[in-house]
Amino acid sequence: MSRAEYDVIIIGAGSIGTPTALFLARKGFRVLVLDRNPSPGQSSNKRAIGGLRATHSDPAKIKLGLRSLKIFSTWKETYGDEIEWHQGGYCFVAYREEEEKTLKEVLPLQKRHGLKIDWLEAEELRKLLPDLNPRGLRGGAFSPEDGNASPLLAVEAFYRRARQAGAQFRFRENVKNLVIENGKVKGVVTDIGSYQAGVVINAAGAWAAEVAGLAGMKIPVTPDSHEAAVTEPVQRFFEPMVVDIRPVKGSANYYFYQHATGQIIFCITPSPSLWGFDERETSDFLPMVSRRMIELMPRLQNIRVRRTWRGLYPMTPDGFPIVGWSKEIQGFLLAVGMCGQGFMLGPGVAELLTRLVSGQPGPDDEEILSYLSPYRNFVSEEKLK
Repeated sequence: MSRAEYDVIIIGAGSIGTPTALFLARKGFRVLVLDRNPSPGQSSNKRAIGGLRATHSDPAKIKLGLRSLKIFSTWKETYGDEIEWHQGGYCFVAYREEEEKTLKEVLPLQKRHGLKIDWLEAEELRKLLPDLNPRGLRGGAFSPEDGNASPLLAVEAFYRRARQAGAQFRFRENVKNLVIENGKVKGVVTDIGSYQAGVVINAAGAWAAEVAGLAGMKIPVTPDSHEAAVTEPVQRFFEPMVVDIRPVKGSANYYFYQHATGQIIFCITPSPSLWGFDERETSDFLPMVSRRMIELMPRLQNIRVRRTWRGLYPMTPDGFPIVGWSKEIQGFLLAVGMCGQGFMLGPGVAELLTRLVSGQPGPDDEEILSYLSPYRNFVSEEKLK
């Protein structure tokens, strides 16, 4: 078995682990990333639809989202890598009083924490989205600085830059054990090798609870299956991600946008949740979401769907990620339970983890970590999850 020494070992080469490797390596840390898959981003990342927003209902995710947006939106001009970034914004539409009330209630907090967002009345909203069904439309919240990008191109860009910075990646390795001595993490054992490090970061996505269990920790992260689809490419006819948070039988909400390459990409949040690791597509998804989308935007009815797929959202009880140090095991750092938002939060979380490891906290970190603490009571709820 191989044996090597590092400063930090990251378990998971996805939306969180890969940018974290980049930022840590740039700080001069010797970094190793371990993943069970053959290449980066092969679990939840490649199944993400690509939406990127800071439009959340709590300060922690707003701040992390804003920082992530800054990194994504300037990536090509900074590094030259094409990640298909498009700043189309996000629009949460309201056709009922309930959704209008929810969206308006969070606006003051969103603006207070730096979001550029406003409520648009129905007539003004239809100037932005002329193909919306006007019947019953009350208006919507629009945040123009949100956008979208390609999860696959982005994670590959993070991976290449991380390797250039000195980070090492080992794929097709399954983590079997954590080496813990006197309450301190000392390394990781896989089915292939043994590696030493004083810091281990759990960024294992849907398998995070299993990894935490190796440290004797129980964390409330459970995978929930979500389906998505992509259409043929067509000429652009709308800009923002459109989100409809009305609950109906089978789905709590749904959302769709037109990618930089012309395809319409869409997804639902199932209701009730579909707990477990099943990634097989179903025959229920496409008829259900198509009816909702066409009723909202009739122009979509003649566009052909090319492919559907299913991925896992690592969910927590309150819809907030879990980020922070273990109190029981010194050197064990959690970055888990992203609730399907790992791609949009990834770079911001990666910078936060880098500050935690390097002992250089930022001015907002204490507040952010209070929302994301592994030891919170998990009784609140993210309103725009």
